[in-house]
Amino acid sequence: MNNKVLMRRFDAHKIAIVGIMGALTIVLGSTPLGFIPIGVTGATTMHIPVITSSILFGPAVGSLVGLIFGVFSMMKGILNPTPFSFVVLNPLVSVLPRILIGIFPYYVYSYLNHVGLKKAKIALSIFWLAILGYLGHGIFTAIQAGNTMSIWVNSGLFILVAAMALLEFSKLADSYQASLDKVIAAIVGTLTNTVGFLGGVYLFYGERYVSLMGVDPANAGKTILGIGIVNGIPECIIAIILVMAITKALGRK
Repeated sequence: MNNKVLMRRFDAHKIAIVGIMGALTIVLGSTPLGFIPIGVTGATTMHIPVITSSILFGPAVGSLVGLIFGVFSMMKGILNPTPFSFVVLNPLVSVLPRILIGIFPYYVYSYLNHVGLKKAKIALSIFWLAILGYLGHGIFTAIQAGNTMSIWVNSGLFILVAAMALLEFSKLADSYQASLDKVIAAIVGTLTNTVGFLGGVYLFYGERYVSLMGVDPANAGKTILGIGIVNGIPECIIAIILVMAITKALGRK
């Protein structure tokens, strides 16, 4: 079998992966599955297929899935406009950051191979404890507010995270390194989405955006930063959980 035939099959495989992951992104963006209540707020999941594609199949596939995410976001703003939809009409805000989500996690995962086992164990312990603490706080807040759905969601995630942590620490030593790589790659991909999108909003439309929220335009920076922190934490948590589960299920160790 010659190289041209192999290349065609390889390209066809990548195109199929892009189509599947892109379709999953659109499904998430079109259904309640795209937003999960977690902690004291909620997390979008639309960036998860992009991060997963980047880690499993490389930056070319990841960036194409990210492009689908960005274009879908733009089209949704056009077809189902809200008072805030003007921000997604700018591709530098809605498309470029989503393409970068498909690039950065791959390089983080590929080149983060110099952390020693001891440091990996400590870092993973901190990550898991921080996530469990955040979810525990979310359960407590939900109980105080009487929000039954949030109680069940956060309790389920708490149990899932605890089980994943116990599973990781019960495995062979070299699994700590791979786990840490995926944790950090998931965080980098999520922050690329959050910082890239909200940074673009602030840069191009900051005062107009916060004015629609009834906030003094002079506080645009603080307000958008607050949105980033409130949304970024739960999105990092859900990304870590799902990216680790998906990559493990598909055989990436």
